[in-house]
Amino acid sequence: MKQEVFLPDDYSPAEDEPFMNDRQLEYFRRKLLHWKHELLVGSRDTIEALQDGTRNIPDVADRASEETDRALELRTRDRARKLVSKIDAALRRVDEGEFGYCSVTGDPISLKRLDARPIATMSFEAQERHERREKVHRDD
Repeated sequence: MKQEVFLPDDYSPAEDEPFMNDRQLEYFRRKLLHWKHELLVGSRDTIEALQDGTRNIPDVADRASEETDRALELRTRDRARKLVSKIDAALRRVDEGEFGYCSVTGDPISLKRLDARPIATMSFEAQERHERREKVHRDD
């Protein structure tokens, strides 16, 4: 069983400490779990609102507007669902000791990038190369 890591409330990963040490891993684990919790709460709220919001609106324009809002909300929730699966994958990488390393080069991903996007699987440079290749193939 893993030993619990003490993490001060004001802790922020720093470049001058060993990369992906126990404190950094715990910091990112908590960040990912908090993000996932927020997304799941939002999804529950949406489901409740959609169930409660089913009503008969006689005006065609108002009904169309409501249906558009519901479709947009469902698309947003679908994105959140996909994001939750990426968060779960990042949490698995934390547990397996692979978190924070580029899946393409194996190099460390910058702490700033991970702090901004903890589900990142590629370094900034590898991500840019990937997007350039994607754009080239899309333009064909």
